[in-house]
Amino acid sequence: MLRIVLYHPEIPHNTGAAGRLAVATGAELHLIRPLGFSLEEKYLRRVGLDYWQYVPLFVWDSMEQLLSSADSPTQFHFLSTKATASIWMPPTPWKRGDYLVFGPESRGLPEYLLRDHAAQTLRIPMPGQHARSLNLSTSIAIVLYEALRCISFPS
Repeated sequence: MLRIVLYHPEIPHNTGAAGRLAVATGAELHLIRPLGFSLEEKYLRRVGLDYWQYVPLFVWDSMEQLLSSADSPTQFHFLSTKATASIWMPPTPWKRGDYLVFGPESRGLPEYLLRDHAAQTLRIPMPGQHARSLNLSTSIAIVLYEALRCISFPS
């Protein structure tokens, strides 16, 4: 089981899609407040379809609260376009129980998290010369399925 973490998510559609991914893969969904929408938002439920009731959902007041409550030796992977390490070759191998942390759609993770967790910060390779970033729900799917592939089918 993996854990999807959305730090200050802004768009209900992406959070709904993350919920569907969580249900489809047996992952948990962790949301860090503040949220840019209500969890009752109709768009969130529309994208989540009838899956939303099955989403293992956890809502935290801060990233620090989540970090301090995680069991050791749980790994956190912070995703950012600013990272140098790739999801294809993470410095530490993917493991069951890992947290995959994604930032808000408009600005990504804050600098203090990237700095304080530089060794655990990863990026999705984007060879397209004009691409700066991917949609959040697309990014979640790519990283989640890569981690699952590595965990389920180690080389």
